[in-house]
Amino acid sequence: MSSTAARVGTILVAALLGGGAAVAIGAAYGDEGGGSTVVTTVEASAETAPASFAQADEAKSLQEIYATAGPGVVQVLSTSVVSQDPFFGGQEARAQGSGFVIDKAGHIVTNYHVVEDANEVRVNFSREEGVAAEVVGVDPSTDIAVLEIDAQARALTPIPLGNSDAVRVGDSVVAIGNPFGLDRTVTAGIVSALQRDIPAPNGYTITKAIQTDASINSGNSGGPLLNSLGEVIGVNSQIRTSGQGGGNLGIGFAVPINTVKEVASQILEDGTVEHAWMGIRMQEVTQALAETYNLPADDGVLVVEVEPGSPADKAGLRGGRQSVVVEGETYVLGGDVITKVDGQEIASPDELQAIVMDHEPGDVLTVEIRRDDNERTMSVTLGRQPAQAGR
Repeated sequence: MSSTAARVGTILVAALLGGGAAVAIGAAYGDEGGGSTVVTTVEASAETAPASFAQADEAKSLQEIYATAGPGVVQVLSTSVVSQDPFFGGQEARAQGSGFVIDKAGHIVTNYHVVEDANEVRVNFSREEGVAAEVVGVDPSTDIAVLEIDAQARALTPIPLGNSDAVRVGDSVVAIGNPFGLDRTVTAGIVSALQRDIPAPNGYTITKAIQTDASINSGNSGGPLLNSLGEVIGVNSQIRTSGQGGGNLGIGFAVPINTVKEVASQILEDGTVEHAWMGIRMQEVTQALAETYNLPADDGVLVVEVEPGSPADKAGLRGGRQSVVVEGETYVLGGDVITKVDGQEIASPDELQAIVMDHEPGDVLTVEIRRDDNERTMSVTLGRQPAQAGR
């Protein structure tokens, strides 16, 4: 069976700005009331820790990271009404995930999908009685939410935030969360890959995600992924499974903390988040494709589709109309080929998407294209990303 990414009920989503392929996703949060789970706990010895934890003078041991960061990790419980019955009233759904404290004011970061449509949210510190939490704001496009609780500052343990741009493949990492409702469980691994694109709950694409082999399971969503200094470098969000209901296969993904910092800052300031939007679907121009079909450019991105009424549509960009297959891959030809944006050469959809995400709605991009055998320069005024992809 082909692998899927897991998040309680499996849904299909597709990103409009990016590859555009539909994939099944799911995240590591649990649904209370499910079947029984048998969990075997194995205590980790110092000998099982990744070697790099003991190599750097400033690096902390697993025990030190857990001792200092663990008190800042919380369990998040949410309740939502999923249906209204005229005889039995509203039917409730409950979900649980993880989160972590980011300041002494009582703000907590978690995943959006953990508190999606919730009418009640509670936060548990270890086995203590839960406290009510207010949802300050959410961002489905990055799967991030910020909560606030009324607690005394001295009772809170904020976890320091690191720099996800400094993360390297092979770095040792630690995940702390509440898998299967087991409070404050720690797992360790490495950064398996960087710059991954993963689907967001609203159909867009979360860029620059961190891939890790640290065990992440149902209930870990929203918890921190930490480096060997005990700093948060990502928010655990998704896992890859072998099918519906499958467990961890050693492939998990975290939203990079630099993205989370920007999103949380906007939420705390305005209560909402706005993302710039161009409104195109793209594919990379490969050497084989360019040579086979004598494309007007050897590098760049193909404009596959332009959403009607989007900034790209208003600027005059054109999408493709002819499907072809090259080396087993399907491409759509006949549209514009974007070669540069603001003077920067573009070699992949990821590069263009990163540029768009670094701007704000209302910013103007200078886009250089090849259309047939002609070079053109267009000005695209970025808009506000719609709530759902394709709308």
